[in-house]
Amino acid sequence: MTHEDEAQVVEQIRDGRERIVQELSKVIIGQEEVIEQLLICLFAGGHCLITGAPGLAKTLLVSSVAKIFHLNFQRIQFTPDLMPADITGTEILEQSADGHRQLQFVKGPIFANVILADEINRTPPKTQAALLEAMQEHQVTAGGQRFELEEPFFVLATQNPIEMEGTYPLPEAQLDRFLFNVLIDYLPPKDELAVVLQTTSTKPEPIQPIFTGEDVARFHAAVRRVPIAESIAAYAVRLVAATRPGRDGTPDFVNQYASWGAGLRAAQTLVLGAKARALLNGHAHVRTEDIQALAHPTLRHRVLLSYRAEAEGFNVENLVTRLLQEIPTEV
Repeated sequence: MTHEDEAQVVEQIRDGRERIVQELSKVIIGQEEVIEQLLICLFAGGHCLITGAPGLAKTLLVSSVAKIFHLNFQRIQFTPDLMPADITGTEILEQSADGHRQLQFVKGPIFANVILADEINRTPPKTQAALLEAMQEHQVTAGGQRFELEEPFFVLATQNPIEMEGTYPLPEAQLDRFLFNVLIDYLPPKDELAVVLQTTSTKPEPIQPIFTGEDVARFHAAVRRVPIAESIAAYAVRLVAATRPGRDGTPDFVNQYASWGAGLRAAQTLVLGAKARALLNGHAHVRTEDIQALAHPTLRHRVLLSYRAEAEGFNVENLVTRLLQEIPTEV
């Protein structure tokens, strides 16, 4: 890619943010922070977990974003009886015209660009784990054969709070493969009123596609070329390392309240997400604020708290907030 082409892609990203928000405003009111974090995740080329109570437009948000990017979209409704083959596909016995029988692999809904894994934590871990290979390797193995997934490939999963009835906690290995865990909360009364009035009067305008799959691939390449100072990358590494209990330099409150900290992938996520955020905000390089702004969605699903923390009402949000206050940005 030439310098002129790269400059054109960067300009396309900056202008695209406003156009995306404008299109999403046809069906989504408020939730600016949620939309920004979801877009950062997509521009960085990662998967996203969206957590919130039922009825907060999680599914509508994901399907609307897929329309904007003009990508092949599949929705999988996760239920307690969903089987792994219902996601990846299955082998069937077919008989040819000459009477020979052979196994034929029928691709499942995972073979799309954007997968909406709706209410992913309503199915047991065995079925949830069927996504692991696809999310990490962008491929599916069945019957000893390897089937590559079409690029770009995103898994955008919604989950209900684990306190709700009929939910299963996601395995830690699967959680770690989500770039962000985005929290979506109830709207302020003013925005909630606007939603009620808008959805009960007229049908929303159809969302128009803005980008193609080829555009998304160029965006991913442009994000990785955003410069970051070594001192800022080192701050991201220190922030992640401070979540690990029992290590030298770990804050006392982490040793008290955390039983497991974030791994290396969290530091990679912070840096890559910060690069995407810098581009979306029109900055030429990563700033410390970019790292800090993404600390909560990066770490909230990668840190496991102890029973003491639960007993004393200390949650992951408290832990990450204190880390941001206590870990110095420079050494």
